[in-house]
Amino acid sequence: MLVKNAIIMSAGTSSRFAPLSYEKHKALIEVKGEILIERQIKQIKQAGIKDIYIITGYKAEQFEYLKEKYGVNLIHNSEYLTRNNNGSIWAVREVLGDSYICSSDNYFAQNPFEKEVDDSYYAAEYAQGHTEEWCMTEDQDGYINSVVIGGEKAWYMLGHTFWSQNFSQKFLTILEAEYNKEETKGKLWEKIFMAHLDTLKMKIRKYEPDVIFEFDTLDELRIFDNSYITDTRSEIIKEIAKQLNVNEKDIINIKRVESSTTEAGGFMFDCMGKHYTYKYETKELTKTN
Repeated sequence: MLVKNAIIMSAGTSSRFAPLSYEKHKALIEVKGEILIERQIKQIKQAGIKDIYIITGYKAEQFEYLKEKYGVNLIHNSEYLTRNNNGSIWAVREVLGDSYICSSDNYFAQNPFEKEVDDSYYAAEYAQGHTEEWCMTEDQDGYINSVVIGGEKAWYMLGHTFWSQNFSQKFLTILEAEYNKEETKGKLWEKIFMAHLDTLKMKIRKYEPDVIFEFDTLDELRIFDNSYITDTRSEIIKEIAKQLNVNEKDIINIKRVESSTTEAGGFMFDCMGKHYTYKYETKELTKTN
């Protein structure tokens, strides 16, 4: 079947990517010399897919320039703070069908996109050892028949998906019926998919290692793009390094601090054997040991 369009999900706050995500949307971070979402847009266009929709939410204004630069369409998800990514699926319901659905923060070492696709699928890589990712098995026809969180020697969800027109219609029917239930708000669309595997038929698209990358934290990005070890591109980290009289490379093991009232709470980190907490709103730096 011909691919009709590509939808790039960019509404979330990516809070685990603190503090870089406080200053710039994660999709707009530069990795190995290219802006993440721009690299993905170019790869989609190279596959002959011209109709591209970007779902915005957090820091939506930062994506405006992409309309003129690449001719993409922006669709705003106004519920990005109160719902999980099922809200983004609902936001694009009018254009969903024979669509790639992508995460804006994936880095594809090779272009995975094609103009024609045989069936709905979820991209996957194989875990030899233990993983906490979402692991899948398939039936004799190649369709996903179970998904469990955590496993080993298994194919796990990583990267983009393709939704046929038929799959999209069935999913939207289920989502519409569940959308206003309180328990649906916090669900990933994958959770809804898991509960309806008998109806929602999707295959596993298997990729070799080192094709699809994602970086949940600055520490993970530093492994992939070593330039971030010494230059984080973060004014917050630069200021902290100045206060502590250290180099940026000395600030490690960064973990977000959740906030119930704002998009950005703060983060904890280690530096020269000591532990610190930084509060984003007050710019307060505290040594905790």
